[in-house]
Amino acid sequence: MKVRLLFSTLFALVFSASTYAQESKVSYVDYVNTLMGTDSAFDLSNGNTYPAIALPWGMNFWTPQTAEMGDGWAYKYDDYKIRGIKQTHQPSPWLNDYAAFSLMAVTGDLKFEEEERASWFSHKAETAKPHYYSVYLADYDVTAEVAPTERAAHFKFTFPDSDSSYIVLDAFNKGSMVKIIPEERKIIGYARNNHGGVPENFHNYFVAQFDKDFEIKHTWKDDWELQRNSTSAEADHVGAIIGFKTKKGEEVNVKVASSFISAEQAQLNLDSEIGDRDFEEVKTNAKKIWNQELGKIKVEGENSDHIETFYSSLYRVLLFPRRFHEINKEGERVHYSPYNGKILPGYMFTDNGFWDTFRAVFPFFNMMYPELNKKIMAGLANTYKESGWLPEWASPGHRGVMIGSNSAPIIVDAYLKGNVYPEDVDVLFEAILKNANVEEGRPVSSVGREGVDYYNELGYVPYNVDIHENAARTLEYAYADWTIAEMAKELGKEKIADRFYKQAYNYKKLFDPSTNLMRGKNEDGTFQEPFNPLKWGDAFTEGNSLHYTWSVFQDINGLIDLMGGKKAFTKKLDTVFEMPPKFDDSYYGFTIHEIREMQIVNMGNYAHGNQPIQHMIYLYNYAGQPWKTQQRIREVLTKLYAPTPDGYPGDEDNGQTSAWYVFSSLGFYPVTPGASQYVIGSPLFDKATLQLENGNKFEIIANQNSEDNFYIESASLNGQEWDKTYLNYKDLMQGGTLKFELTDTPNTNRAVNKEALPFSLSSDKN
Repeated sequence: MKVRLLFSTLFALVFSASTYAQESKVSYVDYVNTLMGTDSAFDLSNGNTYPAIALPWGMNFWTPQTAEMGDGWAYKYDDYKIRGIKQTHQPSPWLNDYAAFSLMAVTGDLKFEEEERASWFSHKAETAKPHYYSVYLADYDVTAEVAPTERAAHFKFTFPDSDSSYIVLDAFNKGSMVKIIPEERKIIGYARNNHGGVPENFHNYFVAQFDKDFEIKHTWKDDWELQRNSTSAEADHVGAIIGFKTKKGEEVNVKVASSFISAEQAQLNLDSEIGDRDFEEVKTNAKKIWNQELGKIKVEGENSDHIETFYSSLYRVLLFPRRFHEINKEGERVHYSPYNGKILPGYMFTDNGFWDTFRAVFPFFNMMYPELNKKIMAGLANTYKESGWLPEWASPGHRGVMIGSNSAPIIVDAYLKGNVYPEDVDVLFEAILKNANVEEGRPVSSVGREGVDYYNELGYVPYNVDIHENAARTLEYAYADWTIAEMAKELGKEKIADRFYKQAYNYKKLFDPSTNLMRGKNEDGTFQEPFNPLKWGDAFTEGNSLHYTWSVFQDINGLIDLMGGKKAFTKKLDTVFEMPPKFDDSYYGFTIHEIREMQIVNMGNYAHGNQPIQHMIYLYNYAGQPWKTQQRIREVLTKLYAPTPDGYPGDEDNGQTSAWYVFSSLGFYPVTPGASQYVIGSPLFDKATLQLENGNKFEIIANQNSEDNFYIESASLNGQEWDKTYLNYKDLMQGGTLKFELTDTPNTNRAVNKEALPFSLSSDKN
């Protein structure tokens, strides 16, 4: 694509291959393409992303809006008009946005209705970076720029010579208010738009401070009814318009902040985060923050596309979950609770789906951001205190989306790695036990465990009791049970540990030896009939039996035994890649985008674009064929990802698909969060350096790395031979060097004995 060609050419001109990403003065944000994944739609996802102008984990993001108000696909790469730059909190188009409002500049005849005000733009006159966005609004001869802070942003509009220049603030529908205060050059108001998960008193209060006097002041009410010379409006959908004369090249600055607590807090956020700083100061500070975070991992190699993809993906990993807490005038950390509507002390994070992010995002935080993860865990404790339940999908409050009990692996993995504050341990353990025991009172279907009474009685959620995706639930509950057992054991609660270790083997109840696959089971113990392993949905979640059979994170060795040994196991793995991309979409009644994304990439039935199967390639390690993992990993890294608008293989859900890339390109992956190991794949880069939070550095060196050399001939850890298919968390955190010697030929004798294999419950003592 042209964008990819342009980026590659620029990098080739500026950097030689040997020095790329090596210099300490390098600006990592310059390698990030925030448009990666924006060439997406309802029926085909190449990421389902939008260009987020934000700080890492910021409370507010900003994004150019090409789609109409309320469309989850707010920015589509192939659109050609911009309606405004909006404050967004959207974690996914499937969850949609909340608390959004936008700013737009127009000149000439007043155009404020959404369709009419939209301006043609070109990617050739657009700069999209994490810390800065600029676009030329061709219809108005205006350049719009924005730079973010955590809870505020600084806009700069450069106008032409015009007697009629305007800035339009659209507060969106579902309840909004605006008030223009000319003597203070200010607009204040609130936006209440949402798609669920909010209390009745939910508001996003905003303040916009201008540096130019208003000569024109209008508002509008519902149905775009213009209220001339009006300074206030409150209805379902309102907005504000201010106007003035401008000279050619005149810059009008707007400092904008918001708060979920109050209008006064919004002003405080503006004063504390921007204050008297000018646009360049805000932009420079945002760039500094991003470079600091992105630069904690330095990758080196000859392929500029790979490095651009790495930092574009790392940027996505560092966006969610968002901070939902604010700092009050006393300097205290407080938050509006999206669960009970009260203003309460302490941390709160939101906009995360744990079904996605337990796999790699939170293990990444435990590796690179342990202090942040302690705060996120404190936020989870507050969620439990405020709602009585742990979140599984929060946006901003509980949402009834997806399945599983994946708050448990996230909490346990953090606890076992020392990343939970002592005062939160008992609260969080109580919360994960409640999830595993209590059916009643769950606020939405995704919270707690749907079908937990069946599960605790039978060891599985039955197929024929009107609980959809029952087999997937059973497998995920069994894995969560293992993590609970691990935490209980560490806490000295042996009786609880024994119970959950036993339940961790519940995956066996769904294994069908006649097909060597997982299969839905009825309440009477019979397997579902008919059974089509290619049927998506039904007993499974956004996948089929071929995908979910491998979701035994805690006991891959046990799964190997069920299948009749390593030979049968690897044959089944091979089959997934080698068979045609056939599917049965009858459960949905149409071909969902996840199916289409599997179908079109020519990798058989391997559906990397969705999360359930993303760990599968690493499982060859458990069966003594690590070279197949190495080959497949390199194939996925180089075939399915690119720093382009169509650069993801499917949904980029809250950083998970990006985190898979980041981990896998480094050479290892957390197959079993809660365990103390990473499973080794094949490093993509010649060298990667991790600057750990504890002050240690860990280096990964891949000698003879090339397009053809991706097989591991040998490896050493701190100078000692490393004949294993895993890396210990402890060894990584102590710092050191993991060195690989790569070749173009598989070494079928390396790391194949029993001692080389990663953790499995049935082959390790508890």
